[in-house]
Amino acid sequence: MAYGTPADRDAIGEFYTDVRRGHPPTKAQLDDLISRYDAIGGTSPMNDRTATQIAALQSALDELEPGHFRTYYGSKHASPKIEAAIEGAARDGCDAIVGLVLAPHFSTMSVGEYVERAIETAKAVGVRASFLKHWHDEPALIDALSTRVADALATLAPEAALRATVVVTAHSLPRRVLEMDDPYPDELARTAQLIADRLGLTSWQTGWQSAGKTTEPWLGPDICELIDERARDGATAVVVCPAGFTSDHLEVLYDLDIVAAARAADAGIAFVRTASLNAEPSVFAALARRVVELDEQGTPGNEPE
Repeated sequence: MAYGTPADRDAIGEFYTDVRRGHPPTKAQLDDLISRYDAIGGTSPMNDRTATQIAALQSALDELEPGHFRTYYGSKHASPKIEAAIEGAARDGCDAIVGLVLAPHFSTMSVGEYVERAIETAKAVGVRASFLKHWHDEPALIDALSTRVADALATLAPEAALRATVVVTAHSLPRRVLEMDDPYPDELARTAQLIADRLGLTSWQTGWQSAGKTTEPWLGPDICELIDERARDGATAVVVCPAGFTSDHLEVLYDLDIVAAARAADAGIAFVRTASLNAEPSVFAALARRVVELDEQGTPGNEPE
């Protein structure tokens, strides 16, 4: 399962309405979103990236259990939806599913919503369901992210690398999530700590990005605020590792590569963003092993984990 993205420019309005829980955006809101897609080429590469991730997972599963697993994709906000994917699996004769959201950090307001929708549909079609909800500390993930941070640091000029800081980010959520004893901030912090430990980083922190444009407060500090703060503190470069995202899409290609990069240029410091995971073979091999483990454990009914 993944967030989804419009298939083409004409689908942006329908997609945005779904994101807004059925409330159509104003013309100004829609024009703003269209302009962001235009800035990265008109559409997001997320659908293609997700397709390669699904293929990578299927290949890894076939290596472990030939012929046992069949992968289906369900999107939160675009076609095919989560519900359609599970209904399709049931029609094809599957009697159990293992759900995997392509986001490493769990929150009741993000991954939790995917799981709830999947459980409801699985119950309706009589399919057992279990879920891999937490993989923020998966060793293969930490290895892959650490390699990408090291590679990004290596691209900096010597003078920029002198006082570079690493910021590990995830998508912001409404701040009320903190009142829910939600594990999301702690899971991001754990990912960042493991990367820092692996590389021996001395200057690093977590940050948030891509907050929604609503009246309620969202988790912070935002990456652009952090860039300003680090510049004032004397940092010579900021390396951003968007660990909460697994593929190239709008929040990476626009919010970081365009907006945050421009903010760093204005602040007079170097900026580099780590390469996305996309279909990193080692990560999807590890996720396949986790899927197999969950399938072997089985579940007594349609309940998460």
